[in-house]
Amino acid sequence: MILVTRLNGSIIYVNAELVKSVEPTPDAVISLVNGEKVVALEPAEVIVERIIAYQRKVHSSFSPATAGE
Repeated sequence: MILVTRLNGSIIYVNAELVKSVEPTPDAVISLVNGEKVVALEPAEVIVERIIAYQRKVHSSFSPATAGE
């Protein structure tokens, strides 16, 4: 999940796995695979960076067997 601020200032967590596209209009428009759209205060570039960071964290080569070493 990534944190996004809506235009009214409320915070929402968006499932980064469901993001289809991010449009850099004056306000970033996040389109989800289910057809929903979220308009965010953050610039599109920031949202994309958050999605990339999420993907790196989730898909890193973390091994629970070596976590305690």
